[in-house]
Amino acid sequence: MNIRRWSLGVLAAALFVPGLAACKTAADSPTADGASAAPAVPADPKEALLASTKEIQKGNFTFAIDGGEFTGGGTVHLPSKSAEMKMGSGQSGTDDASMNMHLVYIDTDSWVKLEFGGPMADSIPGFKAMKGKYQHLDRTRIKDAKELEFDFSDVDPGGSDALVKAITDVKATGEGAYAGTLDATKVTDTDVLDADTVKGLGDKAGALPFTAKVDPQGRLTEFAVQMPAVGDTAAYTMKVTYADYGAATAVQAPPASQVVEASEQTYEMFKG
Repeated sequence: MNIRRWSLGVLAAALFVPGLAACKTAADSPTADGASAAPAVPADPKEALLASTKEIQKGNFTFAIDGGEFTGGGTVHLPSKSAEMKMGSGQSGTDDASMNMHLVYIDTDSWVKLEFGGPMADSIPGFKAMKGKYQHLDRTRIKDAKELEFDFSDVDPGGSDALVKAITDVKATGEGAYAGTLDATKVTDTDVLDADTVKGLGDKAGALPFTAKVDPQGRLTEFAVQMPAVGDTAAYTMKVTYADYGAATAVQAPPASQVVEASEQTYEMFKG
């Protein structure tokens, strides 16, 4: 799933899909130790953070993301090949539009529930009729819709492994706490820092401040990048937190009574 682009891009797309718009109306610490005993946390800060993401790759955790204009979170449970993501966004600088999206993935099946707020909710009759419904997606039709996809071979929605590898300077600031800088130009293929975002940072991209936390077992619990003000965009912090390592539960499919097949308008809105 492409976390950085889904919110405002999809929100805007909904207004321009033919036939949709009637008008343009204005954790820090995990709660379980599910994995086997971890080795001692490396004394070297960079090595400690490189080791901290290994448990994420096992795909059994919950997470939360705060990205400035959007917030969300979910579950990854690779043992059952299931995952979910809930995201909420309001259009920056206005109360005219907002969107909530709940994505559910179970093996080769996936569903999306979309809910719009503000005057926009009444200007999209096709989606107003589906309020509260999960739309079952034809996976063959969303191969290029990164906002709707989830790769079970790359289970970290925060891309923390790539962020850690891009660290250029780091020091310990306390027990299990670190701070430093990273070179964002080395992580342009992650969901939280995509190429467009990094390009917009210009010269600032080479040294973004970050903080990180690990639990007593050395597992990453928080990674936060301080994003500078650029143009009309105010400075904000992009933060990802992880919890429940080894103790997440399998994601359940939506109740059949709440499921409909995805509409043509939905596929059109997310078209790559």
